[in-house]
Amino acid sequence: MRERARFAPSPTGPLHIGGVRTALFNYLIAKKSGGKFILRIEDTDSKRTIDGAEKHIIDSLEWLGLHIDEGPIRQSNRSKLYKKQVDKLLKQGNAYYAFDSQEDLDSAREAGGKDFKYNVKTRMGLYNSFTASEEERRKRIEEGRYVVRLAIPENKKITVHDQIRGELTFNSNELEDKVILKSDGMPTYHLANVVDDNDMKITSVVRGEEWLSSLPVHFLLYEFFGWTPPKFYHLPLILKTSGAGKLSKRDADEQGHPIFAVQWEDSKGFKEHGFIPEGLNNYLALLGWSNKEDKENYKMEELIEAFNYEEINKSGARFDFKKALWINHLQLKDLDSKRILDLSEQTKNLLIEKYNEHEALEIIELVKERLNTTKDIDKELSVFVKQPKEIDVSAIEKINREVIFSVLNFCKLNGELVDNPLELKNELMKFGAENNISLGNIMKTLRLSLVGSLSGPDLFKIIAFIGPDETLQRIENLINKI
Repeated sequence: MRERARFAPSPTGPLHIGGVRTALFNYLIAKKSGGKFILRIEDTDSKRTIDGAEKHIIDSLEWLGLHIDEGPIRQSNRSKLYKKQVDKLLKQGNAYYAFDSQEDLDSAREAGGKDFKYNVKTRMGLYNSFTASEEERRKRIEEGRYVVRLAIPENKKITVHDQIRGELTFNSNELEDKVILKSDGMPTYHLANVVDDNDMKITSVVRGEEWLSSLPVHFLLYEFFGWTPPKFYHLPLILKTSGAGKLSKRDADEQGHPIFAVQWEDSKGFKEHGFIPEGLNNYLALLGWSNKEDKENYKMEELIEAFNYEEINKSGARFDFKKALWINHLQLKDLDSKRILDLSEQTKNLLIEKYNEHEALEIIELVKERLNTTKDIDKELSVFVKQPKEIDVSAIEKINREVIFSVLNFCKLNGELVDNPLELKNELMKFGAENNISLGNIMKTLRLSLVGSLSGPDLFKIIAFIGPDETLQRIENLINKI
């Protein structure tokens, strides 16, 4: 069966990685079956809607490559459909009008204690269409001074099925008569969610485990309407790095890592931190999914093929930024060299000016292993197009100034060797042996002159690309600095 899966966020704030993972799992389930990925914007709460939030959601999905097949469909445009279904429930006796003021409800909660629920046990002591006179009921309805609540039946065993957690049973007496239509005429999540999923022919609902407690209410709604429920998948939480509780923006800020896919206001996202979509998608897919292949590096097509909802964990998964960086590194390493070149923000044009296309792509192959984020691209490529602006002074002390001076002078006095990197390497080894200088210190010295630090791509390949004149110039520059 071709699945129809929807991602249904509320535009009450930016899309964080918990929501991104939910979107991704919906996408994987849909695409594995050759089905559709649908975006629905649940914007029925106008008071909590934030300007720019919907755009941030769409921008995040687009950057991640989670292409929308249908939507965005906005619930705010579908009020007539919800009202029609509410009227049906009222007529059937599966819903009722409630007229309680906020003060009434506060008093009832105070009297009933922390376990108070507005349900079959308490509704007859409250102000609703069961207890109000006919005149009061009519007047309140005409004036629009009401909400509509679901009439949860008494002593009903409700058995639901979750694809991840299996069969679960609830007692209706433990449930509350949820508000399904607010006083402003807009539906609550419970009603709109069920009505829309049925109307849009949704076959799979993937959402966070915080909605698991609402599942029996939703199953009742399906029963009242005479509809077949979709398959439900309630994903485990993404936990703090410590494992103690749900990951929040505050936790992310404290740990110094992003929590949004793309930037939101002053908060940089994974994109701005140098992640590529493939890196973030792979990491989030593995966050709560124990794939049998024990693989960490998937292309999207491979991820779709390998994904199996039966391997989704029931328990929460700790967020590990170092692991996320590692997976991003694996994805960058496997990227086409032309795409890596295009990801360069500052060095691309300089590289193309100095080298032909074949050489430029060859240089990129040299630095791939050293890339953790896209921010590393310019740093690694800069070695091949310009002299180092700064020298790691601490490295000079580690090696020994006399040794550095000796090695650099050898290279300067034997400049003809620089034209042949392999011969230069052999002669430096002989020089080191004759002067009791370790090969390690020779290589560090040469690297310091060419790169400015003790790390970088293969030394002699750098020399081969930048040429003898540039190499000798950089050696001279370091001699002058020590």
